[in-house]
Parts: sequence; structure tokens; C-alpha cells
Amino acid sequence: MTLDQVNAGGQARVVSISGSGRISKRLMEMGVVPGIVITIVKSAPFGDPVQIRLLGYSMAVRRSEAQAVTVEVAVAGAGALV
Repeated sequence: MTLDQVNAGGQARVVSISGSGRISKRLMEMGVVPGIVITIVKSAPFGDPVQIRLLGYSMAVRRSEAQAVTVEVAVAGAGALV
């Protein structure tokens, strides 16, 4: 699953970031690295950009950027990812 497929309010742990272009490099510089837990805060009215929260701060990413991030999602009832 990719980050753009996670619903608002959902949490996901980053598994990998695909690509070797400037988008993946920018995401990694901002802290989106394997093992980090990301919370989807909300989406803009037409779905782009998406506000995410990680490492104590919020940032906005485009859906196309979120598609480069492979994640595993917390299962309901299994507790939050930590």
C-alpha cells in the first residue's frame, strides 16, 4: 500500500521510498524514512495536497509524492503503531 491510499486519521509505518529522483530525496531529508510512523491529518478538498504528521511536525505532500512511499497500515483493534 502507498501513503496516498491511507485514509485521514490513519497511521502507517514507512516501509520504503521508491525512486531515486529529487522527490524521494526531498522526502527522506524531511524525515520520511523507513520505520517512521506517519499520521494522515487531512486532505485538501480535491484530495491534493495531503497533510501528514511525523516526528512532531506537520507537512503537506502532493498525492504524486505520497505514491512513492510504501507503508504498512495499523490494523483496527491492534493498537496504534509506536
